[in-house]
Amino acid sequence: MIKNKTNPFYLLAILTMCLFSSCGDNDGVIFSIQDDLNLGQQVSEEVDSTYRAQGKLLERNSSNAQAYQNLDRIVNRILTSGAVKYQQEFPWTVKIIREDETLNAFATPGGYIYVYTGLIQYLEDEDHFAGVLAHEIAHADRRHSIKQLQRDYGISLLLSVALGNDPGTLQQIAAQLAGNLTGLKFGRDAETEADNMSVEYLGGTDYYACDGAAGFFVKLEQEAQQQAGIPEFLSTHPNPGNRIQNIEQMAEQKGCKTSSAPDNDFNKLKNALNLKL
Repeated sequence: MIKNKTNPFYLLAILTMCLFSSCGDNDGVIFSIQDDLNLGQQVSEEVDSTYRAQGKLLERNSSNAQAYQNLDRIVNRILTSGAVKYQQEFPWTVKIIREDETLNAFATPGGYIYVYTGLIQYLEDEDHFAGVLAHEIAHADRRHSIKQLQRDYGISLLLSVALGNDPGTLQQIAAQLAGNLTGLKFGRDAETEADNMSVEYLGGTDYYACDGAAGFFVKLEQEAQQQAGIPEFLSTHPNPGNRIQNIEQMAEQKGCKTSSAPDNDFNKLKNALNLKL
């Protein structure tokens, strides 16, 4: 990894390259895809370290092999749908955090995905779970996370973190992405695009109901109405009143499959984690 490259001349060089080239097909982001990957790796290592120290990170080892085998099958159907832009560039590693009371999932820049056992236990339908994963994959694939972090922290500071030179800010970003602070607040446009891309991704699988994310949000809204507290996912992913309708309308426009897929992998995942069906 390149070190000590946060001097003004290096930053000016990056800005100049991005002005006169695609900067790695940057989608409006100053950073290159490699910087995205560097930041994602740094954040992922920090998240892993934090939850490992708490005994909550389920390692990808023989003890959890069955759980990850089933989870990977669900994720890989989405990733191989033909609609994921950075399928080859990002590692797309998914990990489970053992917090049965936390209803959440998130993805770092560069495609490191985390899902809490609380979310797995909460949902009953594999299509809805796939919809959540597709939504989070979209945030990474459309580079929403890096765009928001760029706005929150600034180019120089964020680049310093990506290069491993600012552990304090790295810890703050990791906590923010995991929702342990205020959460990473995406704007309406980013949330709408993530919803729309979830339809694209699931539709491309020709397996899951392409409006699976809508089913999840229906259940989430019902939960929010019944309880005084707001579920973690809803606190970091604002839910406009027309969001479910938009997903269903896009599915109708696409003409993609909306019948439910079998829950085999999801039920096996729950069994492997000793969660109730």
